[in-house]
Amino acid sequence: MMPRWLRSLLSSRTGLFGVIVVLLIAVTALVSLFWTPFDPMLSDIRGRWAAPGWPHLLGTDGTGRDILSLVMAGARTTLFVAVGSGVVATLVGVALAALGALTARWVRETVAVLVDILIAFPVLMIAMMISAVWGGSLWVVVFSVGIGFGVSIARVTRPELRRVQQSDFVVAGRASGLTTGQNLVRHLLPNVAPVFIVQLSWSMAVAVLAEAGLSYLGFGATLTEASWGTLLADLQRYIGVHPLTVVWPGLAITITVLGLNLLGDALREATDPTLSRRGAEVHVPAVVA
Repeated sequence: MMPRWLRSLLSSRTGLFGVIVVLLIAVTALVSLFWTPFDPMLSDIRGRWAAPGWPHLLGTDGTGRDILSLVMAGARTTLFVAVGSGVVATLVGVALAALGALTARWVRETVAVLVDILIAFPVLMIAMMISAVWGGSLWVVVFSVGIGFGVSIARVTRPELRRVQQSDFVVAGRASGLTTGQNLVRHLLPNVAPVFIVQLSWSMAVAVLAEAGLSYLGFGATLTEASWGTLLADLQRYIGVHPLTVVWPGLAITITVLGLNLLGDALREATDPTLSRRGAEVHVPAVVA
């Protein structure tokens, strides 16, 4: 049977839109592993700047590459960065939140100060500083964005862990002999999962935007890797002559980020029971006697 939160998510227009966008990106990335209309990196000077039509449905760029194939291949990069940075953010966020909530006081205070310091640095600045040392690559984007948003997740999750830690079932778990790690896995993390998942979905949305921005600036994907940000940087120089070509990568970035953001909002509404109760409390009848 479908869980209540999932039914609530799919019944929401924003949630349904977010789910459809995420599935569309995932399917496109999977299909592009095996098939694209043309080789995304294949140049054809004779076919440069072809208008949308057959066989180039979205046209070609200044080197004759098929834009539809580049957009499909760019979905792989987007999915890789979103999932990869999400995994890194999860590990960093859970580790910092646990250290900041379940350890000795001096450790908690040290972690809180560290989180406050790290969160003051914009993610893009961290990524550009790391890229200056290690060189631009998607792995640098994944780790820098993941660490940056892991700190943000830790800052939001830590107070929730502290609150849940005082619950009776957690105290009973400790009394029954559960270690701190066992209590964290069995009781604490499942009870803060709604807050964590929402923050993670928002972080993945910003990760997509950060990857596009870093690739646009030359700190992300290399020339041999398809990326919406790199494609946008290549095409924007000719926007006055071929404006339609810039629309496709920009539209792909916009829809993806919008879908992930709306999915995060819908997940928050679906997993937070206080929001539904609050909505019921403020309901006003249409006719007042």
